[in-house]
Amino acid sequence: MSTVTVLMPHETIEVTGQCVDDLVLVDRSVLPDVLGWELKPQGLCRDDECVPVRDRELLLHGDAVDLCAAAAAVGVDSMLAEDTDLVALSVPTSVRSDALKGRRAPDFVLPDLNGEDHSLEQFAGRKRLLVAFASW
Repeated sequence: MSTVTVLMPHETIEVTGQCVDDLVLVDRSVLPDVLGWELKPQGLCRDDECVPVRDRELLLHGDAVDLCAAAAAVGVDSMLAEDTDLVALSVPTSVRSDALKGRRAPDFVLPDLNGEDHSLEQFAGRKRLLVAFASW
């Protein structure tokens, strides 16, 4: 096993694992640190809440767990960067859905053209226009 870098919404961590084809195989012990859920016989559990895992073969590969499949089971989207040991995880679908329903964007900080940082929260209560550009 090597090291897999996991980009999460508020932090980046490195875990022992390996990327094989489209799978991110990690030890089941890292799931609570990465997803906040742990694999138990009844499914993926967090406190008193459990999500049943009907087809454990999709999740388990020998002694390892597919991190992306576990994330999908608890409503977290993932993306594996091709030919790297880097995976990005989103915030849970329920959190994104609540923000969309409430029409509330998460706070973030970006520099202006002069390099000065500004947060979205600075403009609370005022109208604002965000322009995004991507070269792809």
